Amino acid sequence: MSLIVFPAIDLKAGQVVRLAEGDMARATVYGDDPAAQAAKFADAGAGHLHVVDLDGAFAGESVNGDAVRQIVTTFPGHVQLGGGIRTPEAVAAWFDLGVARVVIGTAALENPDFVRDMARDFPGGIVVAVDAKDGMVATKGWADVSTVSATDLARRFEDAGVAAVLFTDVGRDGMLKGCNVEATVDLARSVDIPVIASGGVKGIADIHVLALHAGDGVEGVITGRALYDGRLDLAAALSVASAA
Repeated sequence: MSLIVFPAIDLKAGQVVRLAEGDMARATVYGDDPAAQAAKFADAGAGHLHVVDLDGAFAGESVNGDAVRQIVTTFPGHVQLGGGIRTPEAVAAWFDLGVARVVIGTAALENPDFVRDMARDFPGGIVVAVDAKDGMVATKGWADVSTVSATDLARRFEDAGVAAVLFTDVGRDGMLKGCNVEATVDLARSVDIPVIASGGVKGIADIHVLALHAGDGVEGVITGRALYDGRLDLAAALSVASAA
């Protein structure tokens, strides 16, 4: 069982950016052509892509829709999309466009029936985002922290038919501190849903150790800043992920 590596394209005002700890005021711009960036990742061998409409996460609706459409048109593999997708109409529209998976975050905590309905209507297409600060779920672009633990939220959807749980340690996201492997693996072992790791990947060692836990339910890993800063070579990461 190999680990899926998801290169990340985070969108803010039509540009490719990375945030530090989810703070919109601490954004580093890496480019103004998201579709071209998607093509670069494809050329390096990526078959999956993780795209986030950061403005949409705060607005509660699509803001960078044009950029997303260009990415989907350009990238030949599977595109996983999150950020402000909180209505059945929005979910359906993205699947109609060709998105492979839709990530639901804030709505998973506030309206779990919505997630269940979407997982039923789009089998294998819904990913629940579990973003945590100190183990507690953060919502609305990580601006609010709830009183629900990451594990408890994930367990609510074990029988819902969701494709995966996307677990992000907000305190590490974009910080190159190293992925929180322990918390990720603990979550994967605690639920019967595949878990995707996100937040803090700083190099090839993170990919290697996560790949060793694919048998524990760790399905994939999302990496952004390490790729953009040149600390992680995507082709090498893909090779390590498939070899473990």
